[in-house]
Amino acid sequence: MFILFYLIFSIVTVVIDAVLGTAFVGMIYSLALLIPSLAIGARRLHDTGRSGWWQLLYFLPLIGFIVLLIFFVQDSQDGDNDHGPNPKDAALEGAAI
Repeated sequence: MFILFYLIFSIVTVVIDAVLGTAFVGMIYSLALLIPSLAIGARRLHDTGRSGWWQLLYFLPLIGFIVLLIFFVQDSQDGDNDHGPNPKDAALEGAAI
């Protein structure tokens, strides 16, 4: 949901910047969501059993983005990980009842 709202508001800021003829709104928006974006990425990497430091791959122009995309779409670890239970396990148990 975070990415969905992030993209929607990014489009809105692009339109506002186009109307105003500046990039100020988009820059403020990007800076405001930099830390939450890194936190969401670290949380997803933790769910797959990796450290949040893997986000440093963003500094590799194309290859880093592709590798991180693959890491982000992988399924979470089975059972509990270091940061809590897998929410899919609870949903599957509820569906089996």
